[in-house]
Amino acid sequence: MILEATRRTILVGEDDAGVRDYLKMMLDCRGYHVHSAADGEEVMEALHKGFPVAAILLDIMMPNKDGFETLQEIRQMNASVPVIMLSGMSSPCNVVQAIRAGATDFLAKPVDHEDLVRAIQRAVGSTRSESADASPGDGMFCGDNATMRELKACLPKIARSDVPVLIQGETGTGKEVLARQLHALSTRANGPFVKVNCASVPSDLMESELFGYERGAFTGAFQKKLGIFELANGGTILLDEIGDMDIRLQAKLLQVLQDHEFRRLGGKDNIRIQVRVIAATHRDLQEAISDNTFREDLYYRLNVFTLKIPSLRERREDVAGLAEFLIRRYNPPDSVPVPLTARLRDALMTFDWPGNVRQLENVVRKLMVLRDPEVIATELEMLASGQNKYQFAPRSDEEPAPNMPPQKASSASTSVLEEVSRAKEQAEADAILAALHQTRWNRKQAAARLKIEYKALLYKMKKLSIEERAGRLPRPA
Repeated sequence: MILEATRRTILVGEDDAGVRDYLKMMLDCRGYHVHSAADGEEVMEALHKGFPVAAILLDIMMPNKDGFETLQEIRQMNASVPVIMLSGMSSPCNVVQAIRAGATDFLAKPVDHEDLVRAIQRAVGSTRSESADASPGDGMFCGDNATMRELKACLPKIARSDVPVLIQGETGTGKEVLARQLHALSTRANGPFVKVNCASVPSDLMESELFGYERGAFTGAFQKKLGIFELANGGTILLDEIGDMDIRLQAKLLQVLQDHEFRRLGGKDNIRIQVRVIAATHRDLQEAISDNTFREDLYYRLNVFTLKIPSLRERREDVAGLAEFLIRRYNPPDSVPVPLTARLRDALMTFDWPGNVRQLENVVRKLMVLRDPEVIATELEMLASGQNKYQFAPRSDEEPAPNMPPQKASSASTSVLEEVSRAKEQAEADAILAALHQTRWNRKQAAARLKIEYKALLYKMKKLSIEERAGRLPRPA
């Protein structure tokens, strides 16, 4: 049986070693103890041995025993241990299926560290330090920048209204953080906050993701599926990277904003919703309108309020304050905070931060691991001077091999990563082709064999150019 859970130990079930290590590093930085498992069988083995855990992170797609099977077995053993499901295919159907199967929460990959920590805190009822319990938007207003002060002052008034908001800013400036802050300060704070990235979902799948579909609406629609708008009813929906939405879908979105109702694909009944829409983009929408890639009427419907977040290089006076805030947030409990030395402070202030706050956050997280301000300062100085444009210098345990120049070592490392990526892609393509040939190219049966959703298979086939790959092989009669 599962023993009494320790409040600081997390069991991670994830087959991808890179993701597993990333999750472990994130949780280590927040003071959690992590036990890792490569598949569902290892998860169950740890639990049968009585391994004490506060919560379990469980990937849906795993070899030997997938996440849903593992979740069912966990619930037969213990009905109360929190289980947070992870998936790269974060369709509403997966979310609903996971919750119905007994999951405590659901997170989409790639997992944002703030979302992960909040989910774990909700699940285990953890009480953390003041910096960890602070509102996720508190840190973005650190410093003395006049634009940010004005933004902070007007935020409560805008949040209390129910009109659409358009957030503009470069990638990494904190547009999603600001959107969550608006939701948290609004009258809808107790309702759901649902985010959809318009750039990450293929255009031919976006409509069904947003509005759902009825059973039989198209081949493979075996059951009714709720869309993002229905899941966000009573709360807030964030349409991230709205500038990348297909222009044909923009007309339907405009109609939803005007009438507060829509129809599922294949449906006949109008569905009324009460959802606040927040849109975010790094693109110049005025330019997109001129290029006929964004509807002018939708633009004016969305930007009742437009909030522009300045880039980090435009608010250099805030960099040191943000770094100190992030150090407090990520410093492990009961550890002495890493000092922000004069040299590191100068390096932080001098650097241009093309990745904005997100890049600064990653630098601080690395500082929490290395705990050496001089190493981080050196790396920033090298980046600023152009000596190491694309990546940080290797850590002490990742030094280049003897007699190998640093540049060649970097190239060799990049080459190995590319080979690993190609090998993983080829293995996935081979598995899909094998399933298709075994089922005589019946895609629904192939999806069942691969234990993935039909739509997920279609997406992977398109992404991996399966039809082109199959053209090099003899097609079944």
